[in-house]
Amino acid sequence: MSAGLDGVEMLIEHQLPLTSKRADVVLAGIHPKTGDPSYVVVELKQWSSAQRFEDSETLVEVEQYGHRAVTHPALQVADYCEYLSSFTVMLAEQSHSLAGVAYLHNATDLGVADLLDVRRPTHGAIFTNQRRGAFVDYLRTHLAPGREGADSADALLRSRIAPSKQLLAVAAEEVQSREQFVLLDEQRDAYEHVLHAVSRARRANRKTAIVVSGGPGSGKSVIALSLMGELSRQGRPVMHATGSRSFTQTLRKVAGRRAPAVAKLFTYFNSFMSAEPNDLDCLILDEAHRIRETSVSRYTRKELRNAGRPQMYELLNAARVPVFLLDEHQVVRPGEMGTVEDIEAHASALGMGVQHISLNDQFRCGGSEIYVQWVLRLLGLAPGGPVPWAGDDGFDVSLADTPEELEHVMSKHESNGYSARMAAGYCWPWSDPRSDGSLVEDVQIGGWSRPWNLRGDRSVGGAPPAALWASEPAGFGQVGCVYTAQGFEYDHAGVILGPDLVWREGSWRSVRSANRDPDFRIRTKVSNAQFDALVRNVYKVLLTRGMRSVTIYSTDPQTRDQIRTLIRR
Repeated sequence: MSAGLDGVEMLIEHQLPLTSKRADVVLAGIHPKTGDPSYVVVELKQWSSAQRFEDSETLVEVEQYGHRAVTHPALQVADYCEYLSSFTVMLAEQSHSLAGVAYLHNATDLGVADLLDVRRPTHGAIFTNQRRGAFVDYLRTHLAPGREGADSADALLRSRIAPSKQLLAVAAEEVQSREQFVLLDEQRDAYEHVLHAVSRARRANRKTAIVVSGGPGSGKSVIALSLMGELSRQGRPVMHATGSRSFTQTLRKVAGRRAPAVAKLFTYFNSFMSAEPNDLDCLILDEAHRIRETSVSRYTRKELRNAGRPQMYELLNAARVPVFLLDEHQVVRPGEMGTVEDIEAHASALGMGVQHISLNDQFRCGGSEIYVQWVLRLLGLAPGGPVPWAGDDGFDVSLADTPEELEHVMSKHESNGYSARMAAGYCWPWSDPRSDGSLVEDVQIGGWSRPWNLRGDRSVGGAPPAALWASEPAGFGQVGCVYTAQGFEYDHAGVILGPDLVWREGSWRSVRSANRDPDFRIRTKVSNAQFDALVRNVYKVLLTRGMRSVTIYSTDPQTRDQIRTLIRR
């Protein structure tokens, strides 16, 4: 109003497409010079003081947040602009103006001097209350007075949501040139089948769901990335989603290493609550066994919370061809429902056909189908009961008598240039880092102790953030859990079987009281039978992360004795 821009439309708390993130305000109007639609994304900060975090150009420290480091607000709003351009078709295909500005309306220049000194991105201006006049002038250069902004706002709100052609072109180059993926047999069959289904779906205006099932290391994620690269090259709107924070963040880091915008194509299952039907040609759902009953969380807006739709429905709805890559033996948390039966039931209710492709060959565990079957029988997940390990030239299995021996074996592999990790069942408390940044050694077995991997998104005390525990070398010093190991592999796996699964009188016995996972402790949520099945799946996941070997240690002497009878030294 002070700028004389009363004809501008204001979009308050505007949700960014396919994400829970919101821009404080988007001003929609007409550009004073071009006459094209013009948009200004505004990030409002109540900070009165802030300073650069150490010598970072991108992080700032804010007193109101307890001196926690956060992204520079100019960079934050620039990212919002880039994201809107990447996923709003109208902004990608029509002439327009888009700008971003951070307004620190409680701050003086002196209070945030550090923030004003750093080099700012193209789409990220910043103004304090002391520079209010300059902020008003800035708005006038992007928005014309006396012109109704409702049409511009409506055009933005009505726009189809999908990755832009420019982003897809960058993704094709980045994903395809990053690594030469070689697809074999059933992998190639699945890949070609999906490409054919995507082409047919648009021509025939018919939806089809494809399920690609396979055990650990059968190449599901290789298929997913190969499809991302090829469909992006064809200009098909495609996205990748998982239910794993660790897996998604690692894929974002790897696939978007040279082109950060590509990382935005990798998201989460709960990102499609408000997606329009068939905005995407293909939605690749990796680790689909982690699909939840609902996407609703405590952060969900009221209008979406009341919708109450199953997450499976949202994912089937979002694309012409949703592709589910899954392993039913990797369901490890209550509320996960990504099975072939679940998918078929929901798809049938929507009138969709389902095509199922099975991957039989194993590429993890040294390609040893013998070992994977041995694990399934060991844990009672396949009929026939445990059998002795007969050996396989491509994979080594051994038993450690102490945690010290287990760590020594892993350390030796690590020092020889291989990747190695120790992971355990969730049978010990899990503390936050101390105030000095040191990690609490919660995993205690006799006189041996080590910390869990970090739970947060920031590196602490030299340990990597949780999402990068399995892939960063610095993760070796901590014990991982199923939530940070699932979806990854390393050369050598060290597995600690905790006291929640022990061998007694010729069979396995799950011990609920020995498990510390908060999701497992509520009996009304997880029955004893469900707990037994889930804890076996947890150890199945941990035992199948190694590419070259696994070394097993059990905290229970009777269980060690049983495993010793099955593994020949």
